[in-house]
Amino acid sequence: MSQSNKLTSLEKKWVLYDVGNSAWVLFASTILPIYFSSLVQGQDGVATTLWGYASSIVALIALFICPIFGTLADFSGKRKFFFGFALLGICGCAILSLPILTPIIFLIFYILTEVGLSSSCVFYDSMLTDVTTDDRVHNVSANGYAWGYIGSCIPFLVCLLLVLVVPNEVIAMKWRMIAAFIITAAWWLCFTLPIFKSYEQKHYLPKPAHPVKETFSRLGQIFKEIKQNKKAFLFLLAFFLYINGTSTIIKMATVYGEDMLHFETTQLLLALLLTQIVAFPSAILMGKLSKKFEDKWLILVCISGYVAVSLFALFLKFEWQFWLLAVVVGMFQGGIQAMSRSYFTRIIPSEKSGEYFGIYDIFAKGAATLGPALVSTFTLIFSNVPTTVSAVMNLELIPIPLLTIAGLVMFIIAAKHPTFQKEETIAEEPATENAQSEE
Repeated sequence: MSQSNKLTSLEKKWVLYDVGNSAWVLFASTILPIYFSSLVQGQDGVATTLWGYASSIVALIALFICPIFGTLADFSGKRKFFFGFALLGICGCAILSLPILTPIIFLIFYILTEVGLSSSCVFYDSMLTDVTTDDRVHNVSANGYAWGYIGSCIPFLVCLLLVLVVPNEVIAMKWRMIAAFIITAAWWLCFTLPIFKSYEQKHYLPKPAHPVKETFSRLGQIFKEIKQNKKAFLFLLAFFLYINGTSTIIKMATVYGEDMLHFETTQLLLALLLTQIVAFPSAILMGKLSKKFEDKWLILVCISGYVAVSLFALFLKFEWQFWLLAVVVGMFQGGIQAMSRSYFTRIIPSEKSGEYFGIYDIFAKGAATLGPALVSTFTLIFSNVPTTVSAVMNLELIPIPLLTIAGLVMFIIAAKHPTFQKEETIAEEPATENAQSEE
């Protein structure tokens, strides 16, 4: 790699937050649903249904708060908001370790932890325009996801050894789970501190006398503005649809495999660990390919890959199929997330990145609302389907390929529109570029 392609010190510190919060994302996508399933101990489908609706509640809350926080992120003080919400997620993760929590209380603190994560990511994503340049944004974004995938494997492996290998005679399961939660929270905190200490906000709007009132006023304006930016608006619609598929597969894989298909817990967890390992070089490769190919073609490849994955999942019945699915998901997971984030960065004005990423997160979290909710609803509808039908196809998963195919079609439409001219908007507001850096 040439010197110009190496990450700067600030870019590395920005990437580290992906490494930190990805430990929770992996833990919450793998061990946590299985642990919750053991807390419920109900009939088939109960844990899947409750977990799916809890994920949808998280997304509904994010739908309300993310655009507000996104608008706040365009004023000075982004750094403090970022750390505050990251701390909420970290503390929530630690509290979930308490063995006295009932299933419902457990879900409440899970929701709070997820809200802390998603809120911090609004500010974190909007930092991208401050920590790097426009020509490096794809590579830096891809590195964030890539190192997040591989870095999160370290605490996950420790937790996996605690949960699956250490016998009850040595350490009781409840103490092993407590240790797993604390390890995850500590990892998240440690990799949050570097960017918190070093980040300085360069692009922001002058802080008004009444920031709360101005936030809601600008929120209305940004909705009108984004409708005029046809490429960004249509991309967000496409993003909403295809991220539904990716988010639902990631969030529901282990609880569905455990609760509905009765796969062995160890096999599920190891297969999803393989997903993370495969995702690391795949995301790095995608960042390199972005220098040779147009980003729209790379995103189309990733969406098409997820269409194939979601169709394959309809006929998932054996553990070897789950392993194959885990590998293919890893190939496209990092690429579709990294390229979507950096693609959006390139088609919006830099000085309004907070507001735009607030809207971006509405569609991202909205996707996490619809997908799991549809799977949970289909699980209830088809719970009494004849065995001859259920033995052939997983009817509960039908919403996933429908959403990814719709997202593919919408992205093709969005890609045909001309790119927003960022220079013109910046020129209209020179004060933004000349504003002093945050203290």
